[in-house]
Amino acid sequence: MGLADRTPPSEAEYAEYFERFSNRGRWGDADELGTLNHITDEARASAASLVTTGRAISLARPIDTEPGPGNPYPAHHVASVGTSTGLADYIGLFFHGFAQTHIDALSHIAGRDGRYFGGRPIGVTTPGLAMPEGAVLGIQGMRDGVIGRGLLYDIPRLRGVDFVDSGAPVHGWELDDAARAQGVEPRAGDIVCLRSGRDEWVAAHPEAGGWSVPAGVHASVCEFLYDTDAAVLCWDMLDAPTGDQGIPNPIDIETPVHVHCVTIPVMGMPLLDNADFRRLSTYCAEHERYAFQFCAAPLVIDGGTGSPINPIAIF
Repeated sequence: MGLADRTPPSEAEYAEYFERFSNRGRWGDADELGTLNHITDEARASAASLVTTGRAISLARPIDTEPGPGNPYPAHHVASVGTSTGLADYIGLFFHGFAQTHIDALSHIAGRDGRYFGGRPIGVTTPGLAMPEGAVLGIQGMRDGVIGRGLLYDIPRLRGVDFVDSGAPVHGWELDDAARAQGVEPRAGDIVCLRSGRDEWVAAHPEAGGWSVPAGVHASVCEFLYDTDAAVLCWDMLDAPTGDQGIPNPIDIETPVHVHCVTIPVMGMPLLDNADFRRLSTYCAEHERYAFQFCAAPLVIDGGTGSPINPIAIF
């Protein structure tokens, strides 16, 4: 079962993902980059050659500084003017979750075996917070940025709908279908930009408040990401609800993490969550260009489990 026969994994087949798609040790026991190793200097140079018009499009959402139905925990932003000649700004925020655009470091989540990428054990750093021992796998490992070829996989356009809806999660074989329909071929080191139409879904369901979208991506995409040697998954909707997955959540928590628990701790793949693809989707369709240079630079925070981020597509 899998991509070849367009069938989602059974519970037993999903359990095999944790060995079948493992990159632990692939680049050495001390490796902290994971699938970012797929982005070679040659891949970055090739991505730069895609820039022909200079058009740049941000894929980030504005950071929320006021509470609202979509984010009850906004950033704290204070700007003050004192006797100095300039301004002083302070900002502090929770960036993991479903609101802010951010990238997950490989220290963000452990696998079903309780270990992080590379088989690193858990080390408790503060009460109730489990992380790898020391600062390994932290966001500081991405200090040189995430720069390579981005490919937009526009699933709503492929399906002829406005958005991915509940009960119909995005499956791995649809990424292959989208690539063929858009005339692009996946390459090692690609940043996979997977559009499900989150903002369109929220606009069509105002009663939901935008906080939790009951639709998203199925664990079957892990096979596609592994087989194509993708470097990063950048997405607007996250893991589809457990009911749509058809398999138990790998960790006993309310939030579905079927994709998270394979990509980050097993494959060593960073996830860039909560992207806004509205302008990118429109531009790609109008110009029939779905490949572009992708640039994003996380903050350098030793031991950080991720970072707010502003990904940019350049054509």
